[in-house]
This record gives sequence, structure tokens and C-alpha cells, in this order.
Amino acid sequence: MTAILLTERTAGVLRLTLNRPQARNALSIELMTALVEALGRAAEDREARVVVIAGAGPAFCAGHDLLELREDPRRETYQRIFALCSELMLAIVRLPKPVIAEVHGVATAAGCQLVATCDLAVAAEEARFATPGVNIGLFCSTPMVALSRAVGRKAAMEMLLTGELIDAATARSLGLVNRVVPREGLREAVDGLARQIAGKSALTVKIGKEAFYRQAELDLASAYRYAAEIMTTNMLAEDAGEGIDAFLAKRAPVWQDR
Repeated sequence: MTAILLTERTAGVLRLTLNRPQARNALSIELMTALVEALGRAAEDREARVVVIAGAGPAFCAGHDLLELREDPRRETYQRIFALCSELMLAIVRLPKPVIAEVHGVATAAGCQLVATCDLAVAAEEARFATPGVNIGLFCSTPMVALSRAVGRKAAMEMLLTGELIDAATARSLGLVNRVVPREGLREAVDGLARQIAGKSALTVKIGKEAFYRQAELDLASAYRYAAEIMTTNMLAEDAGEGIDAFLAKRAPVWQDR
């Protein structure tokens, strides 16, 4: 039986590939569960310093599995599915390691949500993005949470209300993705970005990612108070001392991740 989630490790980078190409990598209960479990293991894996989420086949991710949604049309079933999706997105945000989306094809509905949730995203030129639930009578309310935090309100509302596809260049201009590259160079671009980040102090990256999302929930004055305390704590870490000393001595730092 073919695994629905493929894993690959190279030089500090853990690659998770959605492997339901026949279903355009739709987020079934099984696939979301596998992703949550893989992210949980990644959190404890000292060798995995950066996580990449990619997709097999022609699409990155087409969102929820609509066939699965219609198999058991009970409130309890829908609550379970959407709660699991929320758990997955929170697992990405709370993972103490950066997560990069590698988007080669369409990313729609919860697939677009997945891109918006990842810390970084690199897209191929032909990638397309949409929250098209409104077209089938199911407003993309959970994708809205991530989308509205990744792009401006009016851009998010236009995507949510029209359901129209946007191209990769537009997605980059809106802030949904960081970089757009030719399809043939996508893997190389993602690997290069991942290796660059993997070469940093894992402790510093962990502190920074957690602080980034935490301060965004605070008012301005509270955010500065919080960030100042984080900077103080970070400054007391061994890696901060090593990094500053290495900079002053004009040598490469040797990270201890503590």
C-alpha cells in the first residue's frame, strides 16, 4: 500500500510530501492525521531543523476531500474534520521549526490555507491559488483565518467572495508567497532556502518563530514589552554569546543550539 505522506531527509531538512495525486492531494482525515503526527515527531527530532511541505502529482493541494465530506453528512463528522484541520494548522504554527510550503500547482481552499499557514512559501510560476468554497455554497471560513493573517483584508475578502484563482505573481504581490521561480528550479530554490535557515542556531530560530506569532496577537505596547523580554532571554543563551563573539572575531559561529 502506498503511503499517503512521504518523508525525505537531507542535511537538516525534513520534506513531507502529500501523496494523494489522484485526489489532487485533498486533505482527507487520514492525510491530515498523518501530517499532524509527522509534525509532532519533527518537533522532537533534533536532526530536522526545517520542514518542507510539498505535493505529489499535478496539484499541491485541492483542499478538503469533498467526497469524504459527503460520505457521512452529520454534524459530528463535520465538527471532527474541521477541528482536525484546525489542529493541523496550529501544529504548523506551533512547531518550533520553520515550515516552508513548496507549491508547484494549484492550492485551493484548505490547500490555500495550508500555504498561508506555513511560515514561508515558494511557488512555481504556474502555481495558482484560490478559496473557491463560495462557488459550491461552502464559504472558506477556516481558510479565511490563515488567509486574512497572511494578506491584507481587502485582498482576502476578494479571494473569499469571488472564489477566483490568482496566479503566483499576484500571490507574491499580496504576501501569500515569498518567492516565485520557474517550475524546473522550484526544488532547488526551496532546498537552498531551507539549507540557509537550517544553518542558523536552532534555539534562536525556535525563539524567534514563537515570538513572531505571539507578538502579532498583542497590542503595540504589549508587543514591545514582550519582545524586550524575549530579547533579554535570548541574549542569555549560549548561542547568542557565541554568535556575537564570532561576529566580532570575524569567524563563523559554532552553534550549540542552547
